[in-house]
This record gives sequence, C-alpha cells and structure tokens, in this order.
Amino acid sequence: MVVAHGAGAGQTSPFMVRTAEGLARRGVVAATFDFPYMATGRKVPDRAPVLEAAWHEAIAQARRQFAGRPLFIGGKSMGGRMASHVAAGRTAGALAGLVFLGYPLHPPGNPAKRRDAHLPDIAEPMLFVQGSRDTFGTGDEIRALLTRLPRATLHEIAGGDHSFKGSAAQRAARGGPDPTLDGILDAVAEWMRSFS
Repeated sequence: MVVAHGAGAGQTSPFMVRTAEGLARRGVVAATFDFPYMATGRKVPDRAPVLEAAWHEAIAQARRQFAGRPLFIGGKSMGGRMASHVAAGRTAGALAGLVFLGYPLHPPGNPAKRRDAHLPDIAEPMLFVQGSRDTFGTGDEIRALLTRLPRATLHEIAGGDHSFKGSAAQRAARGGPDPTLDGILDAVAEWMRSFS
C-alpha cells in the first residue's frame, strides 16, 4: 500500500511513521512519500495537478519495487483525497483498492462544499476510516455517501475527530496510550486481505 500524508504533516510525522510501521507488522508492505511542497519545506499544498503527478510517480515506483503484488493506495485526509482523484481518472492502471484515513468530505463548517462528485467514478473497492465527530465529514455523512458507492465500506471511529482522537473525557477514561490507531490498522489490513 502506498500511503500519502495529509496537508499539514509529511511522511516523517508520527502518524505516518506509526501507520507504515503498523501496516508492516500486519504483513502489508507500506510505502510513503512527500508531496513536492512538503519536500521543499513549504506549508501550502501544491495545486491538484502537481499533487496528482506526485501520486502517479509514487504509484510507478511502487509497481517497479513491488511487481506482482496487489497495489492499494490511499492516505490521510488530503493524501487520500488526491488518491481518489487519480483512481477516478483511471490513469494509474489496475489498483486493488483505496483506503481513506479521514476523508475530507468538505471543509470544516462548510458541509455544502462537497468533495465527492468524482467518487462514483472509482471502480475499485474503497475503505473509509472516519471519526464520528470529524469536522471534515462525520461518520454519518460518509455513511449517507455509501448509498452511491456500492463497493465502499465505512469503518467508523466512535467519538473520533479528524485525527481519530476521542474527546478529552474518553482519553482520560482510557488512562493509557491511545489504542485507536492499532485498531484502525487491524481493520485496514483485514479489509485489504479480503481483496488481495
């Protein structure tokens, strides 16, 4: 699986490192990359054509390195959304599926500005991992979207925000390390095995 980062943190962020390492422990070969703006130290993401070109390069490299294996793509927030555009355009060749870790369905506070018109054009299976309190699109909003996406599945994180973290009360009640990401990666790996 090639996993792209979100808008604010690159491939060396704790979330991305934990995700890649966690997938590897579950038998999934995981590769990450930085979009050009992140690689050059800029804070503002590149325009969509540049982000999509970076995705095409990452996919081509993965095909060379891991030839013969089913290829999944996806990522955190913006990284997953750009993967969805590449898949919808059908310019990346055969893919086994897509994994969205907090799909940014709309900007926070602006649910009318949807980012889903292209999703029905994706032929591959899709897994949405979404927090029930995500301000970019709640689990309920993604669930409603699934009626238009027959090959899509939702794995909802109860109480989770865009980073999958629960409320302060939920974190205090756990009293220890947040086990949420481990549970997410278990679900992702199991879902991937069902399509490979």
